[in-house]
Amino acid sequence: MKTVLIFLLLGALVGVGAASLIVPPTLSWYNETGFLSQKDQAGQVQAMVNIPQVIKYATSRLIKGQLIGGTIGAAAFLVIGIFVAAGSRKRRIAAAPATARPA
Repeated sequence: MKTVLIFLLLGALVGVGAASLIVPPTLSWYNETGFLSQKDQAGQVQAMVNIPQVIKYATSRLIKGQLIGGTIGAAAFLVIGIFVAAGSRKRRIAAAPATARPA
């Protein structure tokens, strides 16, 4: 059970890490160029979008992507952990009778 839990948590971390690398380029794919332009003579940047709304959208999508990635990673590593734990259990059961016999 301990091995399965370790694999589950490791999978969640790997999934979140992978999502942190995959989601930002995916979000930038939706972004169009030319949202900010130098319109003013004083050098101020005039925004063509609502910046707080863009930030809220991007961070919420990143967090959702990390949640999905963590869930997928945890599920995949759960299956791997179950197979590893079952294999080690079979080896222990096979080795136990040979060492348990009294002389």
